[in-house]
Amino acid sequence: MIRSGGFGTVFKVKHRLDDKIYAIKRVVYEDFCEEKRRQVLNEVKSLAKLDSDFVVKYYHSWLESNHLFIQMEFCSQNLKTIIENKAIVFGRQPEDHMNNVFEYFISCEIFKELLECVQYLHESKPPVIHRDLKPDNILIDPNFRSNRFIKLCDFGLAKENNTNGQTFSNTVVGTSRYMAPEVFSGKYNHKSDIYSLNIIGGQLFDIDLQVFDCTNDFERCSERMSKALPKVLPTVMPNVCTTRNHLTKMNL
Repeated sequence: MIRSGGFGTVFKVKHRLDDKIYAIKRVVYEDFCEEKRRQVLNEVKSLAKLDSDFVVKYYHSWLESNHLFIQMEFCSQNLKTIIENKAIVFGRQPEDHMNNVFEYFISCEIFKELLECVQYLHESKPPVIHRDLKPDNILIDPNFRSNRFIKLCDFGLAKENNTNGQTFSNTVVGTSRYMAPEVFSGKYNHKSDIYSLNIIGGQLFDIDLQVFDCTNDFERCSERMSKALPKVLPTVMPNVCTTRNHLTKMNL
């Protein structure tokens, strides 16, 4: 088993016919309410439609023994693992800020590819809003296919944007730490993904946004609805602050 979440369990498997390694997501489909069924089917449809190096490759899906199975490309790591271990890899203490040029270069490359992935979604026809961008859903492809190593996954909450660019929902979705304030009020657009990128970038470049260090979802919601992102950012590297300030302006 690779991981387990609210929409199923993901397994690493080896195909008996071609001997290749795949990721299989197993979902207990019949136990879900109508809303969750819709979200699971939405993931299958989104993956099938988004055939690109920017997203994890979809191969096949089927129903069997009250379960829905989704066969996908296997990637051995995600960005969460990279963020958690990069201080050790580059020989510094986790509480110390980034001070290695090579670490900075690698972090910039990761973030650049992540921006390109989200740009691909937003420029699709029709545009797609991921709605659940977080390090867990950003996969690392060690094979560097097409000179890229960052891919997006978990499209169960993805939405196609409507004609006026605004989408409405009666339910709050996604992971609270990375959610934009407008998502809590049930309306969102592509800027909601930009907000998530801002938070992920902060983690990647060791910028501590303590303003959002709350103990539960309700506190996070209240905090974000009443406060803006910090205007003064640490001088880790000049370009990091410039990029994050630009993302903040895009989210306004």
